[in-house]
Amino acid sequence: MIGNNNYCIIMAGGIGSRFWPKSRVACPKQFLDILGVGRTFLQQTFDRFTKICKTENIFIVTGDTYAALVKQQLPELPDNNILTEPLRRNTAPCIAYACYKILAVNPNANIVVSPADHYIGDERGFVETINRGLQFTQFSSALLTIGIVPTRPETGYGYIQIDSHSEDNPLAIHEVTKVKLFTEKPDLEMAKTFLESKEFFWNSGIFIWNVNAITQAFEKHQPEIHRLFAQGKDVYNTNKEKDYINSVYPECPNISIDFGIMELHDDVYVIPALFPWSDLGTWGSLYENSNKDSNGNVVVCDKAIISDTTGSIVNCDSKLVVIEGLKDYIVAERDGLLLIIPKADEQNIKNLVNSVKLKYGDEFV
Repeated sequence: MIGNNNYCIIMAGGIGSRFWPKSRVACPKQFLDILGVGRTFLQQTFDRFTKICKTENIFIVTGDTYAALVKQQLPELPDNNILTEPLRRNTAPCIAYACYKILAVNPNANIVVSPADHYIGDERGFVETINRGLQFTQFSSALLTIGIVPTRPETGYGYIQIDSHSEDNPLAIHEVTKVKLFTEKPDLEMAKTFLESKEFFWNSGIFIWNVNAITQAFEKHQPEIHRLFAQGKDVYNTNKEKDYINSVYPECPNISIDFGIMELHDDVYVIPALFPWSDLGTWGSLYENSNKDSNGNVVVCDKAIISDTTGSIVNCDSKLVVIEGLKDYIVAERDGLLLIIPKADEQNIKNLVNSVKLKYGDEFV
């Protein structure tokens, strides 16, 4: 269902440090084809939303340094639809920027907000879910988020508790449900409790709302962000826009849309996802959501000889990769920078990157 009032905001400003060394500051993971499917994460996200929005209604928010990469990967996107942040201020300011810019041209806009680097396992189910959400928010003052039915006691995701309205499993009801509480990443025991209660979704970080509902929510909960972007209504979509954004962005508080709006707002609902999902934030999550060979390996290489190796992920740009005798390892290489680490230790990657930066400077990060 592609309507003139359907808009999409794709957030593509992160640096993806947990996917080092494939993802680096100069070219983060959203601009890479880590899955080996022939399209980068950004391109795949854009492709999905062309089933929901017109190309001219899709906006990419990214850092100044990545604007050229966006244009290179999405040449069909109008220049005016690439919104650049002069510095990183978390998700609330970047979403506000895009929403107030859209408001300036269409006060009836119905908007989907999504990160650029999620794994979506069923495009048809994704489009159906988003269209259901857009139907709900079109004439509503509510803010809507996509909830993922949990399959394990995951400690790496935020959770959404719903108002349980029956003795049956409320997570099995594919309808919009009012949110009771947002909860940050729990410890393992709490995550097990959440899973057993059948009252909690994973928070996907995908949001749907109409432009008036979200700008009113900013005015109520983040008046400073509202003031900065609302007063720019006459410069959006003109040649004065970039200078204006560069001047006001440093004044924005560094706050996420979850903390700044969703957790404070009373009129928030969740709709269950009709598709497999992962935020693909780590090598481990990439492994879990990728096709594996008969030995349980995920191999993304042009040429590879891999023997006596099981449960590993091998993602390399080298002309030829030869591996023997590994079990449950990550082997990742890009531009001659090689990482070999047990999958169980991948939480140490951030510390390793810091060590590399300390010893060799920014060249390798």
